[in-house]
Amino acid sequence: MSDPIISSLKIASSGLEAQSMRLRVVSENIANAQSTGATPGSDPYRRKTVTFESELDALSGSELVRVGDIGTDNTPFRVEHDPGNPAADANGYVKMPNVNTLVEMADMREANRSYEANLQVVKQARELITMTIDLMRG
Repeated sequence: MSDPIISSLKIASSGLEAQSMRLRVVSENIANAQSTGATPGSDPYRRKTVTFESELDALSGSELVRVGDIGTDNTPFRVEHDPGNPAADANGYVKMPNVNTLVEMADMREANRSYEANLQVVKQARELITMTIDLMRG
């Protein structure tokens, strides 16, 4: 049987890693929200998505979270009329990325709050360990 405080640290640590990756992907999506294709009619940047998976830590018996896959969102691209754009087709239409910045900002906020919650668990566990050591000293 594993120490519950150590288990909570492992769980929170896996959550921190997963949310950190999620924040990186969301940041990449926002950075490429206006990235069109390089040639006329070519596909622009396609939004990336993150999926999480549960993973059993055999040593502690804890359920950890990890990034399962970084995939792509297959929703259709937006099309805008911009004949002066180098990526415009023969009719002057440009395929724009399928990134909705409002959705990305909401996802970023959720990931940030989850990250902060996991960080708070780490801080509390560290404080409990420190208090236990202080009690053992006398």
